Amino acid sequence: MKNINTLIEDIYKLFEVNNKCELDKKEIEKTLDNFAIEVRGILQEYLFDEPKKRSNLRLSAIGKPDRQLWYDLQEGKKEKYFDSPTRIKFLYGHLLESLLLTFTKLAGHTVTEEQKEISVAGVLGHQDCRIDDMLVDVKSASGASFKKFASGRLSEDDPFGYIGQLSAYAEDKKEKEAAFFVIDKQSGQLTLLKIHEMEMINAEDRVNYLKKIIKKTTPPSRCYNAIPHGTSGNYKLPIGCVYCSHKHYCWSDTNGGKGLRGFHYAKGIQYLTKVARVPDVLEEVNV
Repeated sequence: MKNINTLIEDIYKLFEVNNKCELDKKEIEKTLDNFAIEVRGILQEYLFDEPKKRSNLRLSAIGKPDRQLWYDLQEGKKEKYFDSPTRIKFLYGHLLESLLLTFTKLAGHTVTEEQKEISVAGVLGHQDCRIDDMLVDVKSASGASFKKFASGRLSEDDPFGYIGQLSAYAEDKKEKEAAFFVIDKQSGQLTLLKIHEMEMINAEDRVNYLKKIIKKTTPPSRCYNAIPHGTSGNYKLPIGCVYCSHKHYCWSDTNGGKGLRGFHYAKGIQYLTKVARVPDVLEEVNV
């Protein structure tokens, strides 16, 4: 049985010239067939299924900021769905995570308990899997986000609440150690970040606290402050807000009560909370 500590090395070997997979032909075909089924399901979800409205607290979300979760779970609150380019990014991120587990299996490592349901304080979730008997959460990341995983600095800057999510999965299993297995979407590099008990949050306490928060009639305070956009005097959303589907509700009081203003830059839309000087790029209409 292989050890997770050689996982990345073993996957890289799959791509070496003249490499021979250790699995027999039947096992390889089974693994590839299962991947094809997963790809079909992911495409079905993103292209043809109706977007799902979140109505219950899930363990995958407990690391998110309080205000974002409050908006997530408000009955009747109409979310502004992400634009097509953003949804495409989410789609290939999901595909990459599935591909990463396929590589893991082809490299001869053991993957078990995929999408197993777990519960903490009555709130449900699904862990990603166990690799070589270690609890693992699989992520695809941008270059900047990947650096935090690779350098072990995720706990210093975790705007998407990944550690809270993994903590819940570990707490259900009474695990003292778990790991993130991450692929850089730009470079294809891989990293494995182990998280120890001392770095995890108390998931049960967090869940019980959130149950009280989401019952309130007014939202908690804003998660983050706006940050300067260069030296123009303009201010923009921080990264923790950019991919939140509630940003327009949350920041509706900005720009003199007109809300966020979006401007098209080469790397995507920048949402400004204060426009002191109008950027010399196309402005989004009805953001």
